Amino acid sequence: MSQINASLPLLGFAAWSGTGKTTLLEAMLPKLVERGIRVAVIKHAHHNFDIDQEGKDSYRLRKAGASQMLISSRYRRALVTETPEEEATLPHLISQLDQTQLDLILVEGFKNLDFPKIELHREEIGKPWLHPQDSNIIAVASDTKPSTELPQLDINNLDLLTDFVVNFANQAKNETFSCFDIDPSGMISVDEGRSRILEQIVPSKREITVPLSQALGQIVSNNILSPVNVPQHTNSAMDGYAIRGDDLERDNYTVVAHVLAGHSYNQPLEPGQAVRIMTGAPVPANADTVIMRELAQQKGDIVTFDTVKTVIKQGQNVRQAGEDLAIGQTAVAAGTQITAPELGMIASLGIDTVSINSAVKVAIFSTGDEVQHPGEEQKANCIYDSNRYTLLSMLTKAGCEVIDLGIIEDSEEALESTLLKASQQADLILSSGGVSVGDADYIKTVLDKLGQINFWRINMRPGRPLAFGQIQQTPFFGLPGNPVAVMVTFLQFVEPAIRKLQGMDNWQPQVFNAIATEKLRSRPGRTEYSRGIYSLDANGRLSVKTTGKQGSGILRSMSEANCLIEIVPEQPSVEVGEVVRVIPLEGRI
Repeated sequence: MSQINASLPLLGFAAWSGTGKTTLLEAMLPKLVERGIRVAVIKHAHHNFDIDQEGKDSYRLRKAGASQMLISSRYRRALVTETPEEEATLPHLISQLDQTQLDLILVEGFKNLDFPKIELHREEIGKPWLHPQDSNIIAVASDTKPSTELPQLDINNLDLLTDFVVNFANQAKNETFSCFDIDPSGMISVDEGRSRILEQIVPSKREITVPLSQALGQIVSNNILSPVNVPQHTNSAMDGYAIRGDDLERDNYTVVAHVLAGHSYNQPLEPGQAVRIMTGAPVPANADTVIMRELAQQKGDIVTFDTVKTVIKQGQNVRQAGEDLAIGQTAVAAGTQITAPELGMIASLGIDTVSINSAVKVAIFSTGDEVQHPGEEQKANCIYDSNRYTLLSMLTKAGCEVIDLGIIEDSEEALESTLLKASQQADLILSSGGVSVGDADYIKTVLDKLGQINFWRINMRPGRPLAFGQIQQTPFFGLPGNPVAVMVTFLQFVEPAIRKLQGMDNWQPQVFNAIATEKLRSRPGRTEYSRGIYSLDANGRLSVKTTGKQGSGILRSMSEANCLIEIVPEQPSVEVGEVVRVIPLEGRI
């Protein structure tokens, strides 16, 4: 957990988009300056932005590769820092300020973080109140009268609001404010989040019967019971000679028959007799021991065995009827995914059809006015929709039937209509983008209206924001907007839910241990997922390295990876040569 101490008052303005935070601050700042208060403002943007103008020297140098660009003149200076791997935290931003030249820090946005705030609220926006869930709100500025014991201000009375801010600054000027970049009370672990989700998932009960030839990769809906003994008869495990186990001390035996696979000798074997037998052929009655052909010498009808090379034991080299499967025994359990061995086993029982669970139907859509379809001419400030195609592929790999609802515009009406449609058609709904509960996100209001949705901050990177709940009894996942974060959260939360919907109990992904060939770090208490490449080293050990830069928007880091490197909260730092957990990606993405 990162913390920075501000040696002067720190006050935030928390509100939904459209409430007028920036307009209010713009009007208030001159009044604060008139009263002699030196103010710094930190604003959080939920979108990409560029303060530089294209064509200017600083813009050209930054685009050429400068990760930090400092431009200075007689009147002002500006430091532009690229942060492709992780957004800067509020404590870090505060540390960049020269607090000796300030009396007050005002913050616009960052409403989920732990520091004093005034909630701004306008009834016409139609958004829920923030203060019931945020103990850091110290006052409410609104055009209505909420039921709260907090100080209430008229949002349209600028002088009254300014007085409150000035009094706050004066009263708190000798205090030290601790700002945590994450409120621990709002964070849950990866394991806890997954457990909460799986508790609410109810497996689908729809089943269909398909020919065995179409069953590969499907999930068995009911236990498949063996209708026969496997093997059907007590038979020879190798080519050799079958004799009686109570007749092992003879020097030689008379061969009375030659039994091939698919045939039998139907007479009881008498003492002193032997039957030449092939692998898989049923042993005669009274016979219970087979001596391998390599130890036998047959002349005419007489066979002898080389007992110098081996000791003959009663019952050797014989497979008992029902040894693999007895009649009525479960051959393939319900919830098993059918692979080649299961197909072979079912066929060996004489079964040619299988009852399987119907494919899970998953509706997917992307949100955001800045998202557009590939193939279109790119618009200014827009990005092409990669997440939907990524999810389509991963869902197909998981054996799901996908309902693609496209890109949904940022409006409550469009989102509500889409979610209602999806809940009626699908077993599960997936969206990407719009789950950070940020200023431009409409989805929370719609979800609150249509169902029971939890917005969680998972203590992981990438993929911290996650929404999960039910829309008319249909599970809903709201995944982050960053491409890599979408894939990581899908693997950690969505795929386990899909496997349970498919009827697979206690499904677990494959996990290996590998030797780290480079130093790996994570924030203490957080689960970190780095994209990695694992391989066998010169000593035959499994080793792993990262794919390079690990920004949650860098799709190449996932394309080049064959695994995720999981740095668990108990192991925030991994040194070269230490063991780290590896989650293979083959077959999952």
